[in-house]
Amino acid sequence: MDSAAMIELSASAAVTAMQTGEISALDYAEALLARCAAGAALNAFITLDPAAVRAAARAADAHRAAGGVLGPLHGLPIPVKDSVNTAGIETTVGTRALRGWVPARDATTIARLKAAGAIVLGKTNIHELSFGWTSNNLEFGAVRNPYDPSRIPGGSSGGTAAAVAARMAPLGVAEDTQGSIRVPAALCGITGFRPTTGRYPTDGTAPITALFDQIGPHARCVADLALFDTVVSGEVAPIEPATLSGLRIGIDRNFFFAGIDAEVAALVEAALARLAAAGAVIVEAPVPGLGRVVSVAMAIQVHDVVPALERYLADSGAPVDFEAMFAGVSADVADVFAQVALRGAPAAIAEDVYAAARGTARPALQQAMADWFADHRIDAMLLPATMVAATPIGDEGNVDIGGTAVPFATAIARNITPGSTLGLPGLVLPCGLTAGGLPVAIELDGPSGGDRRLLAIGLAVEKVIGPLPPPAHRG
Repeated sequence: MDSAAMIELSASAAVTAMQTGEISALDYAEALLARCAAGAALNAFITLDPAAVRAAARAADAHRAAGGVLGPLHGLPIPVKDSVNTAGIETTVGTRALRGWVPARDATTIARLKAAGAIVLGKTNIHELSFGWTSNNLEFGAVRNPYDPSRIPGGSSGGTAAAVAARMAPLGVAEDTQGSIRVPAALCGITGFRPTTGRYPTDGTAPITALFDQIGPHARCVADLALFDTVVSGEVAPIEPATLSGLRIGIDRNFFFAGIDAEVAALVEAALARLAAAGAVIVEAPVPGLGRVVSVAMAIQVHDVVPALERYLADSGAPVDFEAMFAGVSADVADVFAQVALRGAPAAIAEDVYAAARGTARPALQQAMADWFADHRIDAMLLPATMVAATPIGDEGNVDIGGTAVPFATAIARNITPGSTLGLPGLVLPCGLTAGGLPVAIELDGPSGGDRRLLAIGLAVEKVIGPLPPPAHRG
């Protein structure tokens, strides 16, 4: 098999080929490393050590030759978001003060992937401190979208999404607090899975709030997301595609479809039509109270982020405390922290407001969402993942949608906010390209705890909607 064919393999297919000896782990690693080099202009990686990757691939080949037990990720190089601790590999969280810091221990999720045979390919570029949706990192440079390098890949896990879309790897580690898995997956035309909050361990990961933070995978097909879920969750029962006939797909047009870009709307409606033609039942029903969810999400995050980062730095053995780290944070992120997140900030969240958001408003919204799924017998909620396709790098003011100026944060993050705020599993799937060649995606959300069922639904929906063509700009 030549390199051009290798880089198009799914993670599952690549692992099978390495397990059977059709290809060697070293040859596969070389193919991916060559793709990384060719696509270096996308700036997907902060740390990439080809010699270390080759050494790990040779060890995987030697292990197979010696008759060793081969794990479900045998020989698979996986890029890891640079907010997740990796033993022996620099972890910067995308900020200056942590350049050169090498954690002593892997995050538990990384340890599980490595125990299954995976190789850390490198550490991917992120929005600094994971605090934004563009991955326009002023310290390490902007990540560029493989479908149009002048556009953002989304954030904060933009490097992982760009790497997977550009065929640098078939499966990667991302992390999501308020869309950081799902936004980059949507804007880069790949699949992404944010599990029910707490399904995967998040220790050793730079946090924003423990209520929302969740590691999850990026891939180019749902089967690879399911492979990741099996390894990290330990649930090994096979996932078969759900039956679409009679499947009840819920949509809330009042919240998720309001004001979205016309091309996004057309592509999402076409996806809904294909699902209906395949036998799915489209159930239109508003979810009570969703208009409050963004304010609840922001109140909790900006209140929790500083103490959460203080604990992370101390627990991880970082060489700096929060104050020393913050002194080197880039101006764009530092300004946001100074306005809303630092102790004594002018727009800091008052303790009573935080307590009401965390203890009253969020549980009420969670109950309303659970009741909505149950009362309408919804198998999955479907929504446009973002209101617009990828925007130009550096253009983070208002977005023009049909002649209306919409704040960037609303256009990118409004729709993904309910899922992460309420702890739901969420699955992003591409559903088409705009006339300008930019990906558009749907998100499927399931009830809390319904992760494997949602992945089964995703397998079926993916077959109906079909894949995107690969990006024209891979570097």
